[in-house]
Amino acid sequence: MRGVLALTCGLAFAALSGCATQRPLTASVETSPEIDYLIGPGDSISISVWRNPEVSQTVPVRPDGKITAPLVEDLPASGKTPSQLARDIEKALARYIQQPAVSVVVNGFVGTYDQQIRVIGQAAKPQSMPYRRDMSLMDVLIAVGGVTEFAAGNRASIVRKIDGKQEKLPVRLSDLIKDGDISANMRMWPGDILIIPESFF
Repeated sequence: MRGVLALTCGLAFAALSGCATQRPLTASVETSPEIDYLIGPGDSISISVWRNPEVSQTVPVRPDGKITAPLVEDLPASGKTPSQLARDIEKALARYIQQPAVSVVVNGFVGTYDQQIRVIGQAAKPQSMPYRRDMSLMDVLIAVGGVTEFAAGNRASIVRKIDGKQEKLPVRLSDLIKDGDISANMRMWPGDILIIPESFF
């Protein structure tokens, strides 16, 4: 509870005072890459076939990464963009419908594992969550309910894959949460792992 209160107070202070003190984000560490959303198991997919409402349907992506829809069985969906999946569905439907026009919309977002943000250690609610464009460290902390009273916030780190190699980046959670230091905020990348260690005392 104390960790959540500290987060609330710190974020409120950051929201009031951060505009004047925010430092520019560096491209190498803090600017998140532009990516297309990749469908993953657990996503909910709305398939719309123009002029063919009888085969338009909302379906889940199964744990094996495939979908089953009217006239389309066991079609791989995981790891594809909505546009790529729409083209694949058009090819499958072309055997039954002349020149099908398909659009795909993702309703419930989960994403592939390599796009999820994972938070482990002394978070109030350790979890994995879908990456969203322009997601920041502060957004992640709000989602996990802050840190526990045993967290060593300024010894936390983010494990990130950069140019194919895993890098460990230090983060200052205590400065961000308790002091409202908005310069300690940073952009998150798809696949980031936030590690929050326990304090020794």
